[in-house]
Amino acid sequence: MRSVIRTNEFTLAVIAALGFAALAVATDFNLLTAGTLDAFLRFLALPIVIGLAQMVVLAVGQMNLSVGVLTGFCAVASGWLMVDAGLPAPVAVLAALALGAVVGLVNGLLVIFTRINGFIVTLATMTILEGLRYGVNGTGTYQGYSPGLREFGQASVAGVPVVFLLAVVIAVAVALFFRRTVPGRHLLASGGNPFAARLSGISNDRALVLAHTLSGLLAGFAAVIVVAAFGSVNASIGDDLLLPSFAAPIIGGVALAGGMISVTGTVLAAFLVRLVDVSQSQFDINRRWVDLIIGAVVLGAVLLGQFRDKLSGGPR
Repeated sequence: MRSVIRTNEFTLAVIAALGFAALAVATDFNLLTAGTLDAFLRFLALPIVIGLAQMVVLAVGQMNLSVGVLTGFCAVASGWLMVDAGLPAPVAVLAALALGAVVGLVNGLLVIFTRINGFIVTLATMTILEGLRYGVNGTGTYQGYSPGLREFGQASVAGVPVVFLLAVVIAVAVALFFRRTVPGRHLLASGGNPFAARLSGISNDRALVLAHTLSGLLAGFAAVIVVAAFGSVNASIGDDLLLPSFAAPIIGGVALAGGMISVTGTVLAAFLVRLVDVSQSQFDINRRWVDLIIGAVVLGAVLLGQFRDKLSGGPR
């Protein structure tokens, strides 16, 4: 029991519970009404999935700066397929997932063949995708697409939004991937100590490609959530997702150097980020101050992680 209490996940759970209770009181318990709680959970799905998309790349000591813009690009492409191309929603959804995975694969291959850090490669990819995203439909908005997909985005099961349940299922799948599969363990081994992993017969190059591909696939899932839950998409989708994508895993206890992940911590940190967003909306706080607070917390989490590494004798 004592070991559980000392974990980062337990601390985040306590902070999340206290923060939620404080916000509920501050809003005269309006947060607990069915409609408000439904909206809270519905829009929590996106930061959860986008945080996981960044987490899988951090697991191998890389970063994916394109994850937010890629989400928007896949969402806009999906909208174009349904509205302009007239394709059915299932095809558009599969296309969004495939497009995300392919872009992630390209990111990974570029990192391998150029030997340039993923930070630079995905920065370039982000810039390219920004141009392509606006090239699909300019500044126009896609709306009025598949009623079934939009109904899915608004549907609930026992009062819990379906898109939130989808995000939870994705989180469980990612956790099982890292805990129960050989490729998942290889990713962590490669991120934790590339030299030792290579001596053990693990391909660090394959791990990098797989991590970036999974990150792209998860960005595709985030795009599907956007298209379903928002009811309309435009070229600005994804511009504000980069900071939350880092905030969730880093606050959640994921090591920047690689080799250590926490799906539970990432989900709880995404919950905290969503609490901050709701607070900003409820109390009309300047968005710049919110970004400043989240950025400071992320920096503090990084510094705290480095301090813990020094106390334990160095990074894993």
